[in-house]
Amino acid sequence: MPDIVVAFFALGLIAGLVKSDLKVPGQVYDILTILLMLSIGIKGGLALHSNSGSVVFTHLLAVMALGFLIPPILLPVLRRLVKLSRVDAISIAAHYGSVSAGTFAVAWALAESFRLPLAPETTLYLVILELPAIILMLAFYHWRSGESGAPKGMGAIWHEALTSRGVILLMGGVGIGWLYGPEGLASIEGLVLNGFTALLALFLLEMGLTTARICRPIPWHLWRLIAFAAIMPLVLIWPGLWLGWYLELPVGSVLVLGALTASASYIAAPAAIRAAIPDADIGKAMLAALGITFPMNVLLYIPITASLLAG
Repeated sequence: MPDIVVAFFALGLIAGLVKSDLKVPGQVYDILTILLMLSIGIKGGLALHSNSGSVVFTHLLAVMALGFLIPPILLPVLRRLVKLSRVDAISIAAHYGSVSAGTFAVAWALAESFRLPLAPETTLYLVILELPAIILMLAFYHWRSGESGAPKGMGAIWHEALTSRGVILLMGGVGIGWLYGPEGLASIEGLVLNGFTALLALFLLEMGLTTARICRPIPWHLWRLIAFAAIMPLVLIWPGLWLGWYLELPVGSVLVLGALTASASYIAAPAAIRAAIPDADIGKAMLAALGITFPMNVLLYIPITASLLAG
């Protein structure tokens, strides 16, 4: 049987594919997103509260390096094999170099379900992997556009990236959990901490509905991009797993890191690319990241990897 949160994603996907009238209101989805990001951040902060002395910052720098290394490797693949335009190749490389908070939450939930140990700084992997690829690809886009000096608007891009809702909620949650600890958070643990699985299940229900909308009908003329989105997680999961093993991280953190490198952003990257590269086709990026890669990770790749790591 699949993990319960994965079953909720499958339910949403099936409901969307059969054109059910089931839907999650936009305001409810926003609340779910806020609570889920806070919950992830606070969980990481609580771990740091009890184990702050065990955080290895060189490990965090090594993880961050993946965010800078993956996009340049993907660019020639997207240009030569997937046959995308330069602008769309840059856009999708940014999406796949960045990471998915939803995939992170699923991997975290599976790690807890299998009782796999997690390093106290694991939540920080999500934060430090979300931004480098986006910033790097936007800088590359402006450089290749022939602009001299500093890339146009990069200061504004940095500001938007660092003050985005996801980053603020995650880092704020980490800070609150770190400072207050279990006793200080006792009054809200019922919703924000103990309710994590329920929040994730409802979030994935909406993600299933959204995936069905994006993929109905399937644009088969983009078969190269569809194949890329289906196969690439199997390739990209290995840099995360290998780095986790090399750094001798706990097994749960290895799973989460592999899941992150296998994922693609469908929240932070689309917002940044849409604002900075108006010529990019965000629809193609969403089809690949949310329509194909996200369900493949949630339904197949991450659960299988978790089972293998759990022995």
